Amino acid sequence: MITLAVLIMLGIMSQSTAAKGALSEEGFAEYVVNLKTEAIANGFSEALVNKSFAKVTFHKRAVKADRSQPENIETLDTYLPKRVPKWKVDKARALYKEHQVLLNQIGEQYQVQPRFIVALWGLETNFGQYTGGYNVISALATLAYEGRRETFFKKQLMAALTILAEGHISNDNMKGSWAGAMGQNQFMPTSFLSYAVDGDGDGKKDIWQNQADVFASMANYLRKVGWDDEFTWGRQVKLPENFDYNLAIPKNTGNRQNWLKAWAKTEKTLAQWQALGVRRSDGTNLPSVDIKAALVLPDDKNGRVYLAYDNYKSLMHWNLSYYFVSSVGHLSDHIKFPPIK
Repeated sequence: MITLAVLIMLGIMSQSTAAKGALSEEGFAEYVVNLKTEAIANGFSEALVNKSFAKVTFHKRAVKADRSQPENIETLDTYLPKRVPKWKVDKARALYKEHQVLLNQIGEQYQVQPRFIVALWGLETNFGQYTGGYNVISALATLAYEGRRETFFKKQLMAALTILAEGHISNDNMKGSWAGAMGQNQFMPTSFLSYAVDGDGDGKKDIWQNQADVFASMANYLRKVGWDDEFTWGRQVKLPENFDYNLAIPKNTGNRQNWLKAWAKTEKTLAQWQALGVRRSDGTNLPSVDIKAALVLPDDKNGRVYLAYDNYKSLMHWNLSYYFVSSVGHLSDHIKFPPIK
C-alpha cells in the first residue's frame, strides 16, 4: 500500500492546504482531488471514489464546531439533571420494555446488561432521533482539509470508504455528526470497522436504521473493551472527614493511557475502601464483595464521589469523560430501579 509520505515525496499529494493559508472553497476542491488520488492509491476503485466524492461539499459549520471549545462551567449537579431528566428516564424505561425480547437476546449473546445498551442509545442520539445530518464523506474531508487533525480525519475517511466498499450503507444514507460520528450509536468509521456487527444476519451492518445491528454493535463494543456483566458500573459514595484525596484518581490525567495508569495505581478492594472510611451514599457499609474499585471525583473535592468498578473503564473507553460515564451510569440505574413490570 502506498503511504502518504511516498505520495508527498512523489509530488502526488501535497501537505494540508489549510495549513498553508485561509480555508476556501477553491482550496477545498483542490484538496479533494488529492484525497481522491490517495484513496485510489490505497486500493479503492476509481468508480467507488468518484461516486463517494461526487456530492462532497465544504462544511464551514463543521470547522467552526471543531474549533469551538465550550467553557467548562458545568458540575455534575448541573449536568446530570439536563442529561438525565425525568422524561428521558421514562422514555428509556418504555423503550427498554418495548425492545425487551431483542435486548435480552443480545445481552445474553454478548454478556452485557441491556440497560446499559439503552442508556448509551439514549445519551448518544436520544434513542436514535438525533443522529446528525452531515454527509460523512463531506464532514471528514472538510475536517481533514482544516488541517489541525488531518491524520486522524483522513484515517476516518479511508475507513468510511471501506464501509461503502463493503456495501453496508449507501453514500447518500451515510449520515452523521459534524465530526463524522455515525448512526444511532455514533460510531466513528474506525470504530464501525472494529465493533459494528450484523445483528440480524442480513449481511449488512446497519447502525443507522436496523435496531438489531444498533444494539448488537453497542454490546459488542462494550464486550470487546472488557465489559463484565457480573458487575455494575460503580456507585456514589461518601468520604470520611480528613480523607486523603491522593487516594483518588486525579481529575485531569491528560489521556486514556495516563488515566489507566492512575487507575492501576489507586484501585483497592472494597474491604480496603471500607477500612478507610468510605461508605455508600446513604452512609451504610460498602457491599461485602471481593472486587476492586477506584475512587473518581469528577468535580474534585467539592462534588460527587464515586467508587468505579472495572466496567467504568469500558465506558471511559467509549467516551473519556467522567460526566458522560456518570450520565450513562445514572440512566442505567434508573432503568433498573424500580423494576420494570
